[in-house]
Amino acid sequence: MTMKKKMELDIINQNAAGIDVGSRSHYVAVGQSLEDVKEFGVYAEDLIELCNWLLSYGITSVALESTGDYWQNLYTELIKNGLDVTLCNGKFTKHPKGKKTDVKDCRHIQKLHALGLLTRSFLPEETTEKLRTYCRQRTNLIYISSGISRKMQKYLKFLNFRLDVVVKDVCGLTGLAIIEDICNGNLNSESLAEHRHYNCRKSKEEIAKALHGNNREDYLFGLKQEYQCYLFYQKQIIACDKQIDTFIKEELRKHPDKGKLRTTDKPHKRQNKNAPAIKNFNQRAFQYFGGVDLMEIEGLSHATVLSIMSEIGPGGFKEFPTSKQFVSWLRLAPNNKISGGKVLSSKIPKGSNRLKIALRQAANAIGNLKDTHLSDFFKRVAYRKGRQAAVSATARKLGVILWTMITNKVPYSPPKEYLFLDQKRRLKMVSRIKKNIAKFDLKPEDVGFDNTLNISVDF
Repeated sequence: MTMKKKMELDIINQNAAGIDVGSRSHYVAVGQSLEDVKEFGVYAEDLIELCNWLLSYGITSVALESTGDYWQNLYTELIKNGLDVTLCNGKFTKHPKGKKTDVKDCRHIQKLHALGLLTRSFLPEETTEKLRTYCRQRTNLIYISSGISRKMQKYLKFLNFRLDVVVKDVCGLTGLAIIEDICNGNLNSESLAEHRHYNCRKSKEEIAKALHGNNREDYLFGLKQEYQCYLFYQKQIIACDKQIDTFIKEELRKHPDKGKLRTTDKPHKRQNKNAPAIKNFNQRAFQYFGGVDLMEIEGLSHATVLSIMSEIGPGGFKEFPTSKQFVSWLRLAPNNKISGGKVLSSKIPKGSNRLKIALRQAANAIGNLKDTHLSDFFKRVAYRKGRQAAVSATARKLGVILWTMITNKVPYSPPKEYLFLDQKRRLKMVSRIKKNIAKFDLKPEDVGFDNTLNISVDF
């Protein structure tokens, strides 16, 4: 007769509770019996009552799902009461089988947390969280503004004003000046073409040809409405930039030693119209990261560095022991599925966050550069596996570089130095001069150098 073996798991978290977060109520379990489950509301006084009930049972650790936005106020209240909170992804708390109810869910979460089977999600510190709120609001406004610009372009096409053909950007300097004049009632094509900016590639005559419209009143009304909305959201974006600038200044004032740090200027970094309007942003970012110059990395723009500051912050990198764990959290590392000693799949897992998107955009920009360490890496991968795989691989490489620089406080030192356009021109000129000196066998006195000044020239 065979005896049944009973396997027991060790309790990792002794005084643990599980919470099933909902939109109208929260179910809390401090044990596995029905008497250990209680329902609470979502109002402020209900959350205070929930925390007091947990403390009365001697609970020290709580686990809850990151369900939508409903967990945030509850999470804040639990932290305020000194409880250790484990916020986990909902895919790790799925009920294995059977009928699904809120009571069963909270008991299941409590059991998993007591056994130590739940993984804690990453949350930034309060300073980074505040900066993230401002930056995400700014990103949302830019997204809305881009939609309005497409609507303006649609009304221009309905009016037969083919501004999109003669200018690169309808919302650029030339385009906005023409749209403003149209909204003010000027429909003369020659007069509208006078707003051409000197950098515009098309001539005034060609712009005037594209601005012969049908002048329908309903389309003009719609264009005027969209233009006013565009101006409003541009003012909101400027207000966000000012708030972000003020917030960064206040944080740097708390650390006077960081305010003394200085780095080299980056006049070669291009800024588009959506870049944050923050004065000396290069210096501010250098001070914010405690002397680490992220702008030295080719392909990283002002918007990318601002995303790093707001999404994870300087202290967030220390939450990941290794760079591999960091890029895995970003979902940029291959998810190898191995069975029978064979790799069945090595695709990057689904899902993304704003930092991953920012790094992929930077990687795509790196693919358009020439003669840099990262662009050479990008092109090698693109040659073998295509551009899409190269973007992901370069974004992962950027994640490793960022983690190493910020965690170890080391500068960016690629094997191949990146030279800007004016630096390349200078090197070519020096090389040409050296060749001419060698060709004509010139000496320092032949080109006007005074030997009395003890100037040594190495050619």
